[in-house]
Amino acid sequence: MNKYIVEFIGTFFLVLTVGNTVINSGAGVIPPLAIGSMLMVMIFAGGHISGGHFNPAVTLAVWLRGKCPTSDVPAYMLSQVVAGVVAAFVVLFMKGHPPVTPMEFKTGIAVPLLAEFLGTFALAYVVLNAATAKANSNNSFYGLAIGFTVLANAFALGSYSGGAFNPAVAVGITTMGLVSAANIWIHLVADLAGGAVAAVVFRVVSPDDVQRAVVSPPSDKR
Repeated sequence: MNKYIVEFIGTFFLVLTVGNTVINSGAGVIPPLAIGSMLMVMIFAGGHISGGHFNPAVTLAVWLRGKCPTSDVPAYMLSQVVAGVVAAFVVLFMKGHPPVTPMEFKTGIAVPLLAEFLGTFALAYVVLNAATAKANSNNSFYGLAIGFTVLANAFALGSYSGGAFNPAVAVGITTMGLVSAANIWIHLVADLAGGAVAAVVFRVVSPDDVQRAVVSPPSDKR
């Protein structure tokens, strides 16, 4: 149960940061910096308990990689999504339920799909290599690496798709009205696909790590 509580807390503060820095903020450099920083500190705070996924796409990737027990997957994802919804309502309450204009994809769905896929692939790829690879075991930098990946992705790709790179964040920003409910599938499909492909690539380029994961009992950590 402790793992699921930690996943809820980390995801809650991630989505809370997204909403409070994006809605009526004037945008600029503050949202990516704040969001990447919040993810980083929450990973450092909760990584030793739950692995600090805070993202269903990351949970999928870590599970496919062989470092998350199958029994944990549904509860992790549920905790993350529920946290995203709760955080969204807290943001709306704190902001006084302001009018929000959802992002439009005027040039079609191909570009936002690609942006979300690439951003989530990069995130999951960094997670798997920085936080689960044997060569980087017990390192002190994985939270920083993951947080900066989200920061860089937000700057590079956020303008194309809204920069969720996380199904729980996608649910949260949709609840807040930043993304149309009709377009949430773009984030869900692309984000989960990005996580899955990252796991496949990791298994191809790091076969020794995968073999050890299969032989050894799955770890509660990433």
